[in-house]
Amino acid sequence: MKNLTGFCTAAIAFAAASPALSHHSHAMFDHGVEVEITGTVADFSYRNPHVFLYVDAPDDSGEVQHYWIEMSNIPNMIRRGIGQNTFKAGDTVTVNMWPLKDGRPGGNYITVKTADGTTYE
Repeated sequence: MKNLTGFCTAAIAFAAASPALSHHSHAMFDHGVEVEITGTVADFSYRNPHVFLYVDAPDDSGEVQHYWIEMSNIPNMIRRGIGQNTFKAGDTVTVNMWPLKDGRPGGNYITVKTADGTTYE
């Protein structure tokens, strides 16, 4: 009976902690390269587990690409001064990011600079 109680306690503890273990890595981003884009905010998704900034910006050939930029979680964004109304569709921003390794238009943000010169890290 003692072993069954211990097993049940361990199983409950593991089940409660398992959502914390499901966080993904940042291995999909190339941390050896920084890319800078300037474009127009298409959308700003302020939600957990990660905040996303979607920016339409021209690539090297001049063709407009729809970039998705992964940010951090809401508590970290608040600490960095980024709230749910910080970026609005139509705003011009310059984003420095670590790009996706697979070449798709997107990455993990390093900084975002707004048209008025405010920089968010």
